[in-house]
Amino acid sequence: MLIKTHDNGFIHPVSSEITPQRAYAGRREMMKLLAGGVAGAALAGWASREALAQTQRPGKLAALAGGKSGVAGAVVMEKVTDYKDASTYNNFYEFGTDKADPARNAHTLKTSPWTVEIEGLVKKPGKYALEDLLKLSAQEERIYRMRCVEGWSMVIPWVGYSLSALIQRVEPQPSAKYLEFLTLADPKTMPFVGSRVLSWPYAEGLRMDEAMHPLTLLTFGMYGEVLPKQNGAPVRLVVPWKYGFKNAKSIVKIRFVDKEPATAWNKAAANEYGFYSNVNPNVDHPRWSQATERRIGEDGLFAKKRKTLMFNGYEAQVGQLYVGMDLKKNY
Repeated sequence: MLIKTHDNGFIHPVSSEITPQRAYAGRREMMKLLAGGVAGAALAGWASREALAQTQRPGKLAALAGGKSGVAGAVVMEKVTDYKDASTYNNFYEFGTDKADPARNAHTLKTSPWTVEIEGLVKKPGKYALEDLLKLSAQEERIYRMRCVEGWSMVIPWVGYSLSALIQRVEPQPSAKYLEFLTLADPKTMPFVGSRVLSWPYAEGLRMDEAMHPLTLLTFGMYGEVLPKQNGAPVRLVVPWKYGFKNAKSIVKIRFVDKEPATAWNKAAANEYGFYSNVNPNVDHPRWSQATERRIGEDGLFAKKRKTLMFNGYEAQVGQLYVGMDLKKNY
């Protein structure tokens, strides 16, 4: 059901709150450490994550049975990250700052009913029920590399469709240059909303050409299943050439605006988290290098880091968006 409408001092987090756990090991590596008497707590944590992954799977839906992607360069020919890792090692600060917190705490999130409000510089503002968004365009599976600003990465099969389908449906006005994404901020179901780590609701933004790019995905599922709550259910953004925090989760509002919108992490620390936040091995975070990354679930605690790829490996597809820009200044 489409519901028409026509409404046109925090403290910066300490490094321990935003830096991920160093890594976590696979079963074989953990057993080696356990034999040395040093890994009991780590093994318990690993077992807890695996149990959560098995008990919290939301299940398959016919509506999410997407076909393979037809977008050039979308599907990555790399080993897909295990579901248990992708669903239990997350950034979702509304449910806690530790990587394991979202899987433990997100069960309280209410995802039905759900609407996404479209407002601002568009000819057709309104509220879209989730059911209408699911039917708006043919869904497909796209296996994307995903890279977090803290230096870890995954390869995830997402299910959704290009955000451009929704943008075209609502008919942006010529003056609309950016999209602002606002996410749910419900302290009753999201226990860390109200904390001073960030300002709430969580806000992110894209330039119009970035939002219209076919790789930018409005996402409803992963691994052929409904999105787990800790991964941003029931609808989220996936922009695979940007750092993970640009991928807004549990979206409730999209605004079309004429000026660059303020975003959550940019407001928290503009010198660390730029508006664009394209994956760039040549631009370090002030407190760590971005030249290398660690693939989660790959070879345990002592995995060799891999080189970070420009635009996360999607330079051929998106590099033209930034021709003439100084990507160190516009980080």
